[in-house]
Amino acid sequence: MNSVVIAVCLMLGLSLARVNVVVALTLSALVAGLLGGMTLDATIGAFNDGLGGGAQIALSYALLGAFAVALSHSGLTTLISRTVISRLGRDANAKELIWMRRLLLLALGAMAVSSQNLLPIHIAFIPILVPPLLHLMSKLRLDRRLVACVLTFGLVTTYMVLPLGFGGIFLNDILLANLNTNGLNAVREQVPGAMIIPALGMLLGLALAVLVSYRKPRDYREQEILAAEPEIATELNRRSIITALLAIAATLAVQLKTDSMIFGALVGFMIFSFSGALRHVGDQDLFSQGVRMMASIGFIMIAAAGFAAVVKQTGEVATLVSSLGELIGDNKPLAAFLMLLVGLLITMGIGSSFSTIPIIATIYVPLALSFGFSVPATIALVGTAAALGDAGSPASDSTLGPTAGLNADGQHDHMRDSVIPTFIHYNIPLLIFGWIAAMVL
Repeated sequence: MNSVVIAVCLMLGLSLARVNVVVALTLSALVAGLLGGMTLDATIGAFNDGLGGGAQIALSYALLGAFAVALSHSGLTTLISRTVISRLGRDANAKELIWMRRLLLLALGAMAVSSQNLLPIHIAFIPILVPPLLHLMSKLRLDRRLVACVLTFGLVTTYMVLPLGFGGIFLNDILLANLNTNGLNAVREQVPGAMIIPALGMLLGLALAVLVSYRKPRDYREQEILAAEPEIATELNRRSIITALLAIAATLAVQLKTDSMIFGALVGFMIFSFSGALRHVGDQDLFSQGVRMMASIGFIMIAAAGFAAVVKQTGEVATLVSSLGELIGDNKPLAAFLMLLVGLLITMGIGSSFSTIPIIATIYVPLALSFGFSVPATIALVGTAAALGDAGSPASDSTLGPTAGLNADGQHDHMRDSVIPTFIHYNIPLLIFGWIAAMVL
């Protein structure tokens, strides 16, 4: 069997068996290299070289964590939560609880969509916005697996169809550019339309999560939520409000200007430090708490970068894709299904749909054209094959981001509560609807 297939399956199996994802990625990278014909030294060298690719996002997470902790100690992020909780404590009935759940989910979903297309801050908002809302979610008895599905839907679906922000990068700068480089001759207007049918699969998955899978209330241990909440030394006052709002605005502005979460979070944290609004808490303590909160996520991203480097170095991805032609024969429906399935495996291993397209487009485009797929169908095949696995991969920031916010109190498991739910509700429908798009377009 192909070394990439074995390595990805091993990584998923170890992760499901409760082995730490960092260990699973590192061991699977070693297996991929050795089975792919590389020497032990070459495998370790490729892994080490790839680690640097994850350092930037790891540092981003650490600084975002520090900024999120500083913001929570200001008291601003708990204001809305306390207001709603006090309302629940007085006279909220069952019907009001249902509407509050829906409004909260709608707000989080809208924020996730905006983070991709309107204000392209990606997952930076999650560790800042979500942890202070955990107490409110507990009062509403809201299943965090549903919240993870809502957040992941907003993080993935909109970049597939809306050519704005990260959607513009995915659809135009990466997908369209790589398709045309490999001989497709597509035009910009064709790309979003070709991805609508696959996006409908994501919408179906969201509807199933909301209406069927996680509609029942779920209880969480409130004492652990309270223990994770910061102690607010003073009542919320005008100075703390102004400082927090200024820090948020500065963080957003710097990130958009520099395209760097690192410097955006750094500016926000420094505003808190110099304002004196957090005199009751030491800067070192805040930074340590933030780094601790995000450490596991950062290490997973670093290990995922090393794993991806080894997979690319083996050259087995090209071998895997090119071997499809021999297996398929003249069966066009089978060709579409296997191309999507291989895309799922590659993206789940690498953890990024953006990084998957350059790898598969060089072989997928000639293969699709040889089977007589139209230009829109080829766009749908390559775009869906890359997006498959972004939701549902242990190493994807579309699952790591929600986990970073929802697991602030240690009650949200990355594999069981983020990866598996998003895989079931998004990858399976996306595989089906992507196949339909390839057949009908």
